[in-house]
Amino acid sequence: MRLDSDPYVVIDENGRLKWIVDAYTTSDRYPYSRPVNLSDNASTILDRRNLATVVRDNVNYIRNSVKVIVDAYDGTMEFIAMDDTDPVLTTYRNIYPNLFAERDTVSADLVSHFRYPIDLFDVQAHMYLAYHMESPSVFYNREDLWRFPVRKQATAADPNRSSAVEPFYTIVSLPGEEGTEFVTILPLTPVNKDNTIAWIAARSDGENYGKLLVYNFPKQSLIYGPSQIEARIDQNPVISQQLTLWSQKGSNVLRGNLLVIPLSNSLLYIQPVYLRADQGELPELRRVVVAYENEIVMEPTLDLALAAIFGESDSLIEPVERGEEVVSAQVSSDSDNTTTDRATPIATPLARHALTLYREAEKALVAGDWATYGEKQTELEAALLRLSQGETLIGE
Repeated sequence: MRLDSDPYVVIDENGRLKWIVDAYTTSDRYPYSRPVNLSDNASTILDRRNLATVVRDNVNYIRNSVKVIVDAYDGTMEFIAMDDTDPVLTTYRNIYPNLFAERDTVSADLVSHFRYPIDLFDVQAHMYLAYHMESPSVFYNREDLWRFPVRKQATAADPNRSSAVEPFYTIVSLPGEEGTEFVTILPLTPVNKDNTIAWIAARSDGENYGKLLVYNFPKQSLIYGPSQIEARIDQNPVISQQLTLWSQKGSNVLRGNLLVIPLSNSLLYIQPVYLRADQGELPELRRVVVAYENEIVMEPTLDLALAAIFGESDSLIEPVERGEEVVSAQVSSDSDNTTTDRATPIATPLARHALTLYREAEKALVAGDWATYGEKQTELEAALLRLSQGETLIGE
């Protein structure tokens, strides 16, 4: 069995720390199946965590048939059989009859922590870049190939460095679904283009565990891709000036992974900005950039950025600690990409209500109250949708 590159730690019902490691059964002899080709130009995302360990030797068969639970205190290991239909795992179980435990022996509390494995998601998304094409002629001529989007990862040594956007875990309300759930999301773009053409999601909650969803965008509509959003950030004179200034003070500006969050019928883009001293090791979060439709803002915190983009708050003009200047930039296509001075904030009741809901959701998350967190997230989404439609008042 080959192990996933991203083990994660959870707290079980007894308060003990448990590491969960996804394990894969693989083969290179599955009939009529294409091997995962790491030399493919579209496989940039697969190289970032050294996935050659998982898909080496021309692997053309991979299943997440086992989860390994490791007690963080004493190192005790449990091998949980997750897929009784896997013939490779069946063979292993015949060889080692006492090694693998049934899934129903794991407590419901621990099962609720299981998440869809990131390496398997990467491999499936990689294969889907070509195999989403259903027409034989289109597939044969490679007319509609997709790729993983790229983002900037500039450093002082390599200012032009870029890397593939990584899948990310988030709690979101999927389109057409009731309530919120824990999912893995990755946007996709066409080959030789930068706009977002689709995004793929893997579900991890309850009976939906293991289900994959793909949402396609109309080809005639322009949906900004991650690199286009970052280009718009760089074109903003206030934001780019601040980032350049920080880079000249003995610090390195690090851009975090660009998160693409589905919000109603649109996308919300969020990117953290970190500073790291030339002689230091630990980056510090200094700004959060949020983009929605034709608007871009950068604020010291996420709640301020959300309030600024969906409805301004009085707190936007409060100074940051240590006397730093607050950078608050906003770009609109309706104003020829000019920067607007927001010296006089306008806080609508609905915007204040959305900010309150966000803070209440964060408190519930910290407290581990998932029911309240889900309710507040649903209410927040509804409030943000109304704000995006131009409403300003709180109604029934």
